[in-house]
Amino acid sequence: MRIAVCIKRVPITGGRILLTDDARAINTQHLGFTMSPHEECGVEEAARLIEANRGDSVVLTLGPPEAVEQLRDAMALGVDRAIHLQTDGQEWDAEATASALLEAISADEAANGPFDLIFFGNESADSGGFQVGIRVAYSLGRPCVTGLKKVTLEGSSVRCEQEVEGGRDVYVVPLPAVLTVKEGLNLPRYPSVPGKMRARSKPVAVTTPTRPAPRLELVRLAVPAGQGRRAESLGIGATAAPAVVEVLRQAGVL
Repeated sequence: MRIAVCIKRVPITGGRILLTDDARAINTQHLGFTMSPHEECGVEEAARLIEANRGDSVVLTLGPPEAVEQLRDAMALGVDRAIHLQTDGQEWDAEATASALLEAISADEAANGPFDLIFFGNESADSGGFQVGIRVAYSLGRPCVTGLKKVTLEGSSVRCEQEVEGGRDVYVVPLPAVLTVKEGLNLPRYPSVPGKMRARSKPVAVTTPTRPAPRLELVRLAVPAGQGRRAESLGIGATAAPAVVEVLRQAGVL
């Protein structure tokens, strides 16, 4: 079995997100960086599948020289090798990113055979782009299923499950396939010290793709407003008791 996982270096999502003055990028001056959370689950799923079925796994990223940190993190979790499409740090649009990844994937497949599965995160944690995995799948002419919370191999097919209101949608598609996964697909393991040591010696192939002239324009980014805190008065004194009982009943306490 051969599996590829495409990841992205993004600002740590737990911090406060501020935008640059032109609202076209995230201000990363005081932020650390990590692997996009959806893609972390993709790496974990790839590692589990390779452990169960044996084979070859590779992690790819398009990003600045510092993105090798995230490639090493993926290899510490069990991925065999990495391909770093090194850039000057500028954000590439979805079309250009997909084109660069497609070229790297096609070159690797020409040398080593087709990938059975290619994992993407459902969307990146910074700019929230959903297009890259779908564009790569379309160019490869392979089935693509998005937003997955469960992946199960079934012989020469893969069973894919999406969470929807009231249940799950299930798709069974033939291999090879391209899948985009969401956080919650699994619980990613924490890289062990021996795993980190082994990752240092695993190969990282570095190429420098040429950025094509952009055909898509980023207008601006927006940080979603939080829900904030809300309080509701249920009354004053004993007169509030019935309302309190009703709230507890709705919460399932009574």
